[in-house]
Amino acid sequence: MSAVATHEAFEHPALFYRGEREYLDGTVSFVREGLDLGEPVAVAVPGPNLELIRNALGARAEDVLLLDMVQAGRNPGRIIPKVLRAFADAHPRQRARIVGEPIWAGRSAVEYPACAQHEALINAAFEGRAVTILCPYDEERLDEAVLTDARGTHPTIVSRDGSLVSDAYDWPSVVARYNEALTPGPDAAVLSFDAGNLYTARAFTVEQAGRLGLAGQRLQDAELAVAELTTNSVVHGGGHGTLAVWAEAGRLVCEVRDTGRLTDPLAGRRPPARGQIGGRGLMLVHYVADLVRLHTGDDGTTVRFYLSC
Repeated sequence: MSAVATHEAFEHPALFYRGEREYLDGTVSFVREGLDLGEPVAVAVPGPNLELIRNALGARAEDVLLLDMVQAGRNPGRIIPKVLRAFADAHPRQRARIVGEPIWAGRSAVEYPACAQHEALINAAFEGRAVTILCPYDEERLDEAVLTDARGTHPTIVSRDGSLVSDAYDWPSVVARYNEALTPGPDAAVLSFDAGNLYTARAFTVEQAGRLGLAGQRLQDAELAVAELTTNSVVHGGGHGTLAVWAEAGRLVCEVRDTGRLTDPLAGRRPPARGQIGGRGLMLVHYVADLVRLHTGDDGTTVRFYLSC
């Protein structure tokens, strides 16, 4: 399995692999090539795969930033700002090289739409930048629908047969496909809010989240996230909105909907410029939540976040 060639433009190949040997052939050769070229290299993959790569690299692993994607990318919405951009921005004068595996067997159906949108939005986030991000996909354990989406989010597919241009590449269509309407849970507690009762919305969240089993830092995270989202609704989303809180599969779920239209697909995923005032609210929600799902359309925007209890 040949290494991925790199040039000046952004490159975003998918690595389709079967089994441990093909995984290591594709990822480790990619990492070693970057190190040989003097490029900064990071690897963000699930823990077991991270250990495979670490062991295969031997002493050269000390020259690579190694991150467990299960932890760093539990919420796909924070991978671009907190993992990929953080590493690339730390090396502005060199091509950065990253192995990023945000989709693995075991990701839930609830998580997957956010994963697919993340993979699509990488192309917008890094357009024109000298960065290469290689994304492995396990052909044996992932559904065919996931591999089909990967062909839509990656311009190049690397496999045992070599490197091929994807004739299905169309990342905006993947973002649109998973812009799915969201409906509150049947047992949700609901509160309408406006500029006059933002504090009430926060207190409502704390009360409901505590009743549903959240405590300590997680309870503070829920309050912070709801404060950011409800304030955004008042300032940017028509001046009012609806907050819903419920429990689902052992997690607290909070949802804020308003009449605003979110037009920037990278909102919450683009690190603010140095000295920028504001514009951090949705990114903070991505940072504290285990998962964020978002739907926007002509009738408004819904942001839903999940926190483990």
